[in-house]
Amino acid sequence: MRWHIAETAKRLAIDEADEAEEALYNWRSIARHAQVAPEGEWLSWLYLAGRGAGKTRSGAEWVREQIESGKCRRMALVAATAADCRDTLVEGDAGLLEVCPPWNMPTYEPSKRRVTWPNGARAILYSAETPRQLRGPAHDGAWCDELSAWKYPETFDMLQLGLRKKGSETRCMITTTPRPIKLLKDLIALVSTVVTSESTYDNLDNLAPQFRERILTQYEGTRLGRQELYAEILEDIEGALWTYDMIDALRVTETPTLTRIAVGIDPAMTAKEQSDDTGIVAAGIAKVGDKLHGFVLDDWTIKDTPEGWARKALALLEMHGGNYIVAEVNAGGDMVAYTIHTINPNVKVKQVRASKGKVARAEPISALYEQGRIHHVGVHAKLEDQLCNWQPGMKSPDRLDAMVWVLTDLMLNTKGSPILMT
Repeated sequence: MRWHIAETAKRLAIDEADEAEEALYNWRSIARHAQVAPEGEWLSWLYLAGRGAGKTRSGAEWVREQIESGKCRRMALVAATAADCRDTLVEGDAGLLEVCPPWNMPTYEPSKRRVTWPNGARAILYSAETPRQLRGPAHDGAWCDELSAWKYPETFDMLQLGLRKKGSETRCMITTTPRPIKLLKDLIALVSTVVTSESTYDNLDNLAPQFRERILTQYEGTRLGRQELYAEILEDIEGALWTYDMIDALRVTETPTLTRIAVGIDPAMTAKEQSDDTGIVAAGIAKVGDKLHGFVLDDWTIKDTPEGWARKALALLEMHGGNYIVAEVNAGGDMVAYTIHTINPNVKVKQVRASKGKVARAEPISALYEQGRIHHVGVHAKLEDQLCNWQPGMKSPDRLDAMVWVLTDLMLNTKGSPILMT
């Protein structure tokens, strides 16, 4: 942040660098209204914002204010993953180590997942992928980042049980781009929640040109752009093959013993900026009662070279103890299996070709959701956004295709064990 000092002095007509530095760290004097903690009584402050709107800076500044004022001595920092907590909330361009002034700079101890300020106050880092980390510890404040993308929503419930230190306000700030999930809707409905909202455009002047071009090109003018840019909570599309309510109602955190596990791949042949991602989705099946049920385990979709996505798919298969890979080969032909076998010649690959239209392939899987027979294990935010926002005639979605391929093979193969082609 040091490079901002001269610019701040110029903008505020301040001659002395020391005064400019002090002004730079006076967050309330430079923040937009929606980025500052609301007045009044509340337990949760929900800051809904589009991509690049300034969520991280707002959250870090709120934490800093709580620590410096003495309101919090033990803060919880919770992000979607441990890497997000470290790379964004603490070490990021707008994270704690960047926004704190040099005269009150905290010490970060990665091995202890801990940030400690000179006054002895601490912030402990947690990942939403491991809810049980929050079982037991007590905190007097919390910052939850990208709540809508947390794989296990019950992490938030665990956190609330730990906001119990006596003599504190035990407030929680939540920064997230919204998604129409039950957790977020329930939170908004509480009288103890205060909501502020901003769009990407509110912070456009502070965004890098390449970020603006990439994000605006990707989302502007689309339905999903209302969510990703304007921070709107989307309603389900009437007649859509998938809805958020449908997925939420069937969501689970654990599975029965799975009898078969596979990874579906919808491959892209290039890794250029304009190339599609390669869809990589793991799923499994188990008998529940007298019916076969499917479980969507993970979405590791990436943009990479054929070797890169093949390694990613193999790693996902190994992690879940999977049996084989289902790969669509309309574009790549034998190259798909060849690439996978170059890395691991022993893995079984079933090659499938799209002979039907996308709607015809997707409808049978959608019907299984309607029958209550497909369950998402945790939250797979990007996959679910594709499912619920895709309509016939739209561009082919990579995550959706990979999921449809693997669930079709697992759930609708009437011959029992799949025919494994190598």
